[in-house]
Amino acid sequence: MTQLIQTISIDFHNSRLDQAATSLFADYSRSQIQRWIESGNLLVNGEVLRAKDKIQEGDELILEPLLENRVSWEAEDIALTVHHEEENFLVINKPPGLVMHPGAGCNNGTLANALAFHYPQLTKLPRCGIVHRLDKDTSGLLVIAKTEKFRSFFVDKLQNREVFKQYEALVVGQVIGSFSIDLAIERDPRNRIKMRTTDFGRDALSHVSLIKFYNGYSHIAVEIETGRTHQIRVHLSHHRLPIIGDRVYNPRNLIAKDTNKEVMPLIQHFPRQALHASIIGFQSIDTGEQVRFECPHPEDMKSLISSLATL
Repeated sequence: MTQLIQTISIDFHNSRLDQAATSLFADYSRSQIQRWIESGNLLVNGEVLRAKDKIQEGDELILEPLLENRVSWEAEDIALTVHHEEENFLVINKPPGLVMHPGAGCNNGTLANALAFHYPQLTKLPRCGIVHRLDKDTSGLLVIAKTEKFRSFFVDKLQNREVFKQYEALVVGQVIGSFSIDLAIERDPRNRIKMRTTDFGRDALSHVSLIKFYNGYSHIAVEIETGRTHQIRVHLSHHRLPIIGDRVYNPRNLIAKDTNKEVMPLIQHFPRQALHASIIGFQSIDTGEQVRFECPHPEDMKSLISSLATL
């Protein structure tokens, strides 16, 4: 499926999304653009926004104009692990390997299809209530809007950086104490599936702290203030702390010195990036108080941690 990608220039800074997109994707009418924004076919930095939301210089618009004719948003009986549920939202514990929604190269079998089956009312919302995302092979907590009121509320919180997100990762290399990585990110012009650090991309800030060190490997926590595509993976790779199992940003499957022969195959063949969204917190739409949700590692990461502990 063809994706059309445009980066917002200074000419469209602080413009409405639908107005800028109509100018940038001139082959389509404004009404088509507005329908695609509503349906989730047009994303800004990988996230769904409203037509009236303002966009900024450097934002990346991704349009899949034929999505509605080539993929299915139909309900599918796919198991979901509901971590928490209220009237306005769900918190899902996403397993690794589950794609967020239909798109390029994935026609069905997604989280959106599962949500449409278990919560049919969500089909009335853009992207079945999905308001933020995790990479296919990243596990952990996701907030799903059940009402338009909450969807708008949560999108505003994301835009204002008022959602707390903490991840855990297992990386090659030694982390001592804690530090921050403040490096802008942009799409790699030589490889459109990758992102890279740059002086001219969108600002991205990650805070890294050590949980435990295992003789050449570190179990770390990463709090992100921004939600750029592949942010944690790019930042850690740039900092020479590649995530175990990351085939995009750790393609050589780096191994720490003196790794024993029993553990080495488990590290080299770990089937995904060892990255888990462990905590999410935000202000309650009902009470105004902060709510916080945590979930443990999935079994594959638990097993990997146990193996590293033997080093």
